[in-house]
Amino acid sequence: MTNPVQNDTSIRSETPEGIEYTLYPAGICARFCAYVIDTIVKVIIIIILRLAFSLVFNSFGGLWIFLLFYFALDWFYHVFFDIFFHGQSPGKRVLGLRVVLNDGSPVSAGASFIRNLLRFVDSYIGLYLIAFLSAAASQAFRRPGDWAAGTLVIYTWQSQVPQQSDKMDWLSGVELALPKRPLTFEEKQGILMFARRYPLLGEARADEIAGPLAASLQKRGENETTGASAYLLGIARSFAGER
Repeated sequence: MTNPVQNDTSIRSETPEGIEYTLYPAGICARFCAYVIDTIVKVIIIIILRLAFSLVFNSFGGLWIFLLFYFALDWFYHVFFDIFFHGQSPGKRVLGLRVVLNDGSPVSAGASFIRNLLRFVDSYIGLYLIAFLSAAASQAFRRPGDWAAGTLVIYTWQSQVPQQSDKMDWLSGVELALPKRPLTFEEKQGILMFARRYPLLGEARADEIAGPLAASLQKRGENETTGASAYLLGIARSFAGER
């Protein structure tokens, strides 16, 4: 059996830490099959909801409640699975696909909302012609929503993406550290991202990356006793509420 990935274009990228990885964007056929499966799932959910509301509500008001649920399902079905199931709707899971950001990192709530909000552009006059032309002309088979949100749909079994776990239990063995000043939101996000990627880095490379930020946050004299990476990891542990 021919591997469907062979007909697609691979994308090589690199994390800020210098770690190379390869992404294999899913082709039009695979994405269409996933869409068909998700459509079937939504139709089944809609039928079940309609029957349930018919049994519970026999009034005109029940129809409006059903329409609200229908609207939420139609607009937020994919957003829900992107956020809570790591970019995999039932259709994508069956086909081995996943939505990620352009750099291979997990899709964010904002990016998912944007890419799904623009589905109305894809389905203009119900033909999905715009989505097809955009995907066919794109190296990574992106539809308009993917361009706007900075996302990709990739094959999960082939793409080599550095794994970043939101569960960093190993931080419990790191000594707590506190910055000498309040941190900005961007600094907090940067420290957490560094902590997630730390297991992928060597100690020397980790200290090199952490050095500039750690120097701006450490109190005088701390550089002599605490390494840059260990210091940022200590701050990351404090974010987890381990005071």
